Amino acid sequence: MRRLFRPQQLLSLVFALITVIVILSGVSTKQFVLAQSGTNPALVGSWAGPYPWPLVPIHASVGPNGKVIAWQRPKLAPANTPQSIVWDPNTKAFTSVPTVATDIFCAGHAFAPSGRLLVAGGHEGSPTPDPNQQADIGSNDSNVYDFNTNSWFSYIDKMNKGRWYPTVTYLGNGEAAVVAGTNNDEQDIVTIPEVWTSGATYRSLTAAPQKLDNYPWGFVAPSGRVFYSGPNRTTRVLNTVGTGQWSTVSNSNLGDRFYGSSVMYDNGRVLIVGGGLEKYSGLPTNTAEVIDVAVSNQWIPVPSMAFRRRHHNATLLPDGKIIVTGGTSGSGFNTAIENGVDRTVLPAEMWDPATKQWSTMASMKVGRFYHSFAALLPDGRVLVGGGGLPLAAGEPSDGNDPKNQGHYDVEIYSPPYLFAGMRPTIASAPTSVSYSQQFAVNTPDAANITSVSWIRLSSVTHGFNENQRINRLNYTKTAGSLNVTAPSDRNLCPPGHYMLFILNNGVPSVAKIVQIS
Repeated sequence: MRRLFRPQQLLSLVFALITVIVILSGVSTKQFVLAQSGTNPALVGSWAGPYPWPLVPIHASVGPNGKVIAWQRPKLAPANTPQSIVWDPNTKAFTSVPTVATDIFCAGHAFAPSGRLLVAGGHEGSPTPDPNQQADIGSNDSNVYDFNTNSWFSYIDKMNKGRWYPTVTYLGNGEAAVVAGTNNDEQDIVTIPEVWTSGATYRSLTAAPQKLDNYPWGFVAPSGRVFYSGPNRTTRVLNTVGTGQWSTVSNSNLGDRFYGSSVMYDNGRVLIVGGGLEKYSGLPTNTAEVIDVAVSNQWIPVPSMAFRRRHHNATLLPDGKIIVTGGTSGSGFNTAIENGVDRTVLPAEMWDPATKQWSTMASMKVGRFYHSFAALLPDGRVLVGGGGLPLAAGEPSDGNDPKNQGHYDVEIYSPPYLFAGMRPTIASAPTSVSYSQQFAVNTPDAANITSVSWIRLSSVTHGFNENQRINRLNYTKTAGSLNVTAPSDRNLCPPGHYMLFILNNGVPSVAKIVQIS
């Protein structure tokens, strides 16, 4: 007899119906979450933790060595906590990192082709004697973290203006576009984009002034221009050649999506999800839209998530799906409890680009609000953590100032594919390849491999991953090996480091990290 629903689809439908009841009844999300406990991890995945960390990880990046560097908000954090640390997912060990010369809180960051992490801007400091008075003054400094030497250094050349909350997007030619951010206060948005060149200097795009909101969601489009999918309703592309030029693409259907998230889930195909029409008030949305900037200038609505979310994260997975974690469903900017109702969104949700459908996944234990992150690890799990500095409204406080408190912990999500059968293994793969190069991936599971993908290393803060993107790679099989072809187009695959996965019907291997240059 033909099944109308697969088990996972049926489970998702049940969760969706329960969610409607939850929302209409005003029952807290956390109460609903309790009903999900004990579900099959092969359908909804599984969470581990929370695990204590020595800081509140507001910024996090997974490096070419597979280790994670994270940093916090030093002006509000306790004096005995580090500014930044490195964590090894394999040994669980922390390594101290030398102090950065400038305050890189709320900077933009992405990986250079070399594997070094470029961190542009940050917080210049307060104009008042009170160190807790956090004015929106941006830094014009650029710092670089080198995973090979576990060290920071600062570039001599500075941006023309300070930037707090900018976005860094590396281009197909190896340069990096830096846009937006505030200079002196929230209204003083930096309108002139700058390009970080291979000569370690900045070039201003003086013919391309444009006001974009905090941390705009930037992606290299197939054309080589940078597509900004939000959070502003009007979406645009930036040509970084010469003195620059902006072109309008179209308006998204809902409107602004402040503190939502966005992912380029295929070449030129972008998802926007969640966020609020108003930055500091009003209910966030659960809606989602997609666009293919290579073939169309139209945003198309897709099915909505089960939960409204603001301050969530969206993470690409090796099988091409997207996992959304954390956030608040409340009407305030950063709200845990609202009128006695818990607005913490603990269940994760997974989006399938093939069907455009959402599935409700397992629930984390700790609410992740403003200043939280999520990043894909080379072993296929998702590291989720942080939130705080300041705490969300209504979160339990230790009695001190809530703006000085946060979540000193992380959780790790194992997606359903880690419970769906034996994982294929990569015996060996090259550490670097060239464009269009055919290269061998040795594996005892070659006969069973159904797809090969690689995902650019994560570099994430404030709900947006400035570095992640996926390529699905062509390959042929031989005995004990796959002959894989590297992408030929630098705009579809900007130079740098990628996590290479081989998959057997959606079950991924542990990745090998490969540099394309």
